[in-house]
Amino acid sequence: MQKTAVPFTRKDFGEDFLWGITISAFQNEGAFDTEGKGLSIWDTFSGRKGKIKDKSHAQIATDFYNRYTQDILLAKLLGFSVFRFSLSWSRILPKGTGKVNQAGIDYYHRVIDACLELGLEPYITLYHWDLPQALEHKGGWSHRGVVFAFEEFARICGREYGNKVKNWIILNEPFGFTALGYMLGVHAPGKFGLSWFLPAVHHAVLAQAEAARVIREEVAGANIGTALSCSQIIPYSNNEADLSAARRADALFNRLFLEPSLGMGYPVNDFPLLKRIERRYALWRDWDRLAFDFDFIGVQNYFPLVVKYNSFMPIVKISEVKAKSRNVPLTGLGWEINGNGLYEVLKQFAAYKSIKKLIVTEGGAAFPDQPTADGRVEDIARIRYFEEYLAGVLKAKQEGIPVEGYFAWTLTDNFEWAEGYRARFGLVHVNFETQQRIIKDSGYWFRELLSDNTPD
Repeated sequence: MQKTAVPFTRKDFGEDFLWGITISAFQNEGAFDTEGKGLSIWDTFSGRKGKIKDKSHAQIATDFYNRYTQDILLAKLLGFSVFRFSLSWSRILPKGTGKVNQAGIDYYHRVIDACLELGLEPYITLYHWDLPQALEHKGGWSHRGVVFAFEEFARICGREYGNKVKNWIILNEPFGFTALGYMLGVHAPGKFGLSWFLPAVHHAVLAQAEAARVIREEVAGANIGTALSCSQIIPYSNNEADLSAARRADALFNRLFLEPSLGMGYPVNDFPLLKRIERRYALWRDWDRLAFDFDFIGVQNYFPLVVKYNSFMPIVKISEVKAKSRNVPLTGLGWEINGNGLYEVLKQFAAYKSIKKLIVTEGGAAFPDQPTADGRVEDIARIRYFEEYLAGVLKAKQEGIPVEGYFAWTLTDNFEWAEGYRARFGLVHVNFETQQRIIKDSGYWFRELLSDNTPD
């Protein structure tokens, strides 16, 4: 690997700083119908024509279901101390509720045990977008019954794994799966419109708190968080229309799932449309159930958003000023690379007095990297990305912001939702025909950074 001058060392972040790697069940496991697993909404969605850009599916994915030992060993080899993974709801409860699939329960015991045997601290994500299809037939996140089903799932998982796993993340990016799946229709289950989106938001907020209470009851000494997508919101200009658009965007992208969990309710003052939730979808008893005293908030920031007022956009009156039009560094997906945006989000979230600590529970970049003739994967652009974003984390930490960990996304290239296999985020390259793994230069960079031999 080509040596690069790194502006920090592992020791700069402190001995107790958590260094993790993250994967998700649907994107990695494959084995979509193995040993009693039920279908998820992504199994169904990816089978619909035109929904996945490269026309692929995740029936095999990275075959983590069979290769979990090899991949967990890779995570250890790269120097990480935390392994974050999600549980497939439909692998444990094929119908979303009711009869438990013991084979699914046993599988995750094996994954957890493999982590513990190698000294990796498991962080379990309860929900990473793969709702059982059986629940979607009943309305999915737009139907109130999903809250009770999720509580049941959380209780089963807490009782099964709580004696081994103390670190729990309830939801992964609830704005992502509600907006993309129930408003814009570009992700599973492919629904469009406010009549799906607004109830889905409310039920996800409610489920986030209710499941967290279940884990608190079932797992002694649990460390409980939830992982929220967020972006620094930058107004295109200082005129009042653009400033107002930025406030609406901030309420939607950054505060929609955070503030109810903090007992502040929905940010209706800056986004009045959310009053429809109160009028149409919330019951009077819900308001005391939306909040939960989380031990940490997971921050997942990939890019900032520059926004301006647009009178032609229905309802929100907001347009994004695309990064590619602004002459800024971009990832392979056209996302702006801006580590200061992560710093600004950490500072914004830390300003809430009731937030105890922050963990960057995802961070990474996709580039179209491929092995060279000598079998290496040179991905200097990804290394530069991590340098810049980790510098933002370090700046926040040095200013007293309680950020206590950084989890890279992701260990291996995988099925990247509607992008299919075209978007490679991994520190380890995967040949999806042979399942061969090749550690990229960025993986070796992390190994060097996290080595006990890192110089002072």
